[in-house]
Amino acid sequence: MTADPGTAEGVEAVIEDLDHEGRGVGRVADKVVFIAGALPGERVRFRYTKGGRHYDQGVVEAILAASPDRVEPPCPVFGVCGGCSLQHLAGDAQIATKERWLRDNLERVAGLAPEAWLPALDGPQWGYRAKARLSIRQVRRKGVLVGFRERGSSFVTQMDACPVLEPRLDALIQPLKELVAGMSRPDRVPQAEVAATDGDAAVAIRHLTELTEGDRERLAAFQAQHGVVVETQAGGPETARPLDPDCPAELLYELPDSGVTLRFRSTDFVQVNRAVNRQLVARAVDQLDPRPGERILDLFCGIGNFALPLARAGATVAGLEGEGALVERAGTNAAANGLAEGTDFATADLESARLTDIPAVRGSHKVLLDPPRSGAVEAVKQLASDLRPERIVYISCNPATLARDAGILAHAGYRLATAGIANMFPHTGHVESVARFELDRGSR
Repeated sequence: MTADPGTAEGVEAVIEDLDHEGRGVGRVADKVVFIAGALPGERVRFRYTKGGRHYDQGVVEAILAASPDRVEPPCPVFGVCGGCSLQHLAGDAQIATKERWLRDNLERVAGLAPEAWLPALDGPQWGYRAKARLSIRQVRRKGVLVGFRERGSSFVTQMDACPVLEPRLDALIQPLKELVAGMSRPDRVPQAEVAATDGDAAVAIRHLTELTEGDRERLAAFQAQHGVVVETQAGGPETARPLDPDCPAELLYELPDSGVTLRFRSTDFVQVNRAVNRQLVARAVDQLDPRPGERILDLFCGIGNFALPLARAGATVAGLEGEGALVERAGTNAAANGLAEGTDFATADLESARLTDIPAVRGSHKVLLDPPRSGAVEAVKQLASDLRPERIVYISCNPATLARDAGILAHAGYRLATAGIANMFPHTGHVESVARFELDRGSR
């Protein structure tokens, strides 16, 4: 008998798998159902939340037989907040699950398996997130809410703390509520970009209407009381400005293995987990094995996270990035680290640019790429057909697009030498990974 998704009566299911959103995967009457809060191997009672033509959705009401990997989530808003979906799964099981997701994607999409699996990179499980965008909403009868959005919703989670935020940022959630509540137009303050770095901590307040003098006084008091640099942001990311122009934030992180320090702005994209990022950069450098005199191409180079350590090893590095502000930051970072002569950064739309038309790209021996979740299909096609570097190291934040792009490289004569994950976002379904491809000698 097929259960009616509209029924209020609990239904039982045995959980066979875990999807990328952290939901258990079961079957009822041969129809797949995704059940929030369930883990593989468990028998649960659940209620339907949504019906569909091909699959249903539900949420756990009771655990009838628990997985040995189940743990008690420490966050009181787990299951409501959309920031984490795996807090109920033990840390080592989270890593094993992410490794399986990577393996399954490579096998299913590209028909590939690496010649060697790299051990997972891991770091602190709590207090690791050093940069975040916090949503802000003024809600009737609840006041001002500050935090991450609810799972599957645009509503802001009612929360007082966040255990994955770096402690300096976690401590700001309640004060930010009070700050915004006292401003002239709290309903016109939609978000705050927060960052805690090896230098300063900063809070960029997005405001949709002009700030009053009273607002600025409140922001100045907040800055003094909490030891952070407050910025105001009237428009896009480029409009973020320090409240006190004479005291801008010094936002930076260090890569001690390479002796590199990178500076950035509060609205720039950087990896949010400093400890794991250091390991990931070291692994990428090791896998690429830069040598003095080699020319290396860094695609989606950002502020120079990988390019500068590669240049420090003696290679000449050309970095391409679609966002001009990040390219400017990469050049400034290269100069500040004494690496300007060994680097060349340029702006390029990597979804459409013809790489061979860019002089700095020609003759690249090796390539590193770190694309967004959509992957780098157009750039990879050109690497495979035109540039044909001897080695490619691909940093990915989406196993599905990595697998798709790996298939293109394999078809062009590249072999998948190594692959492994970096647990950049513990307790979430986010999978960061690194893969190394080698051009077969017979294919050159």
